[in-house]
Amino acid sequence: MDSTPHILVLDDDREIRELLGAFLERQGLRVTLARDARELRKLWPLAAYSLVVLDLMLPGESGLDVARWLRAQDGPQGQVPIVMLTAMGEETDRIVGLELGADDYMAKPFNPRELLARIRAVLRRAEGRAAPGAGPDKTFRFAGWVLETARRRLLSPEGVDIPLTGGEFDLLTILVERPNRVLTRDMLMDLLHNRQPGPFDRAIDVAVSRLRRKLEDDGRNPSVIKTVRGGGYVLSTTVERA
Repeated sequence: MDSTPHILVLDDDREIRELLGAFLERQGLRVTLARDARELRKLWPLAAYSLVVLDLMLPGESGLDVARWLRAQDGPQGQVPIVMLTAMGEETDRIVGLELGADDYMAKPFNPRELLARIRAVLRRAEGRAAPGAGPDKTFRFAGWVLETARRRLLSPEGVDIPLTGGEFDLLTILVERPNRVLTRDMLMDLLHNRQPGPFDRAIDVAVSRLRRKLEDDGRNPSVIKTVRGGGYVLSTTVERA
């Protein structure tokens, strides 16, 4: 069985789409190209894709609509990593995309080699989560919740399985491994993406907000993941490790 990562690239700009596809193939990746949402939907059931590179500015159905559709798919298909391509001024769309569960983003115009590095980093995180026996099997109990790292599963106090995107799982794991310790946005960005945030980068804030909703943690008065003014975030609860 071919283990080469299979990348699905969705971009309506033919030149960018074909140049990017050719570049990724030269780097040893399998690539399938789609020009719009309709073509992506036709291609989706034909293969098990490892990652989607998704341009947000599409004619007709937007990239955000496509991201929403991808995350609504059942099973592992709904957790396929997404790397968004955005224009420099599209902060709102970028934030919404991250809220929908995208794993990373790059602003256009972009350096293909930097995009390749981002793709490989996201793939490594996804493979590490999916590989049997990848890393130690840990169970964390906090505020009535249970996080099982081997199964990549979050259980509510009622025992309900709460689905997490790749980014949400990574962020929660970082927090439960460092309880009652203030983690700055720079530290979290470095741990999650191995890069430093820009001055207007709200990716961490969006990810924390999304995770709070999953944990039913009141964003206006959070009791589990607290905001430290001028500092960052802290998981403010006792964590038991099994």
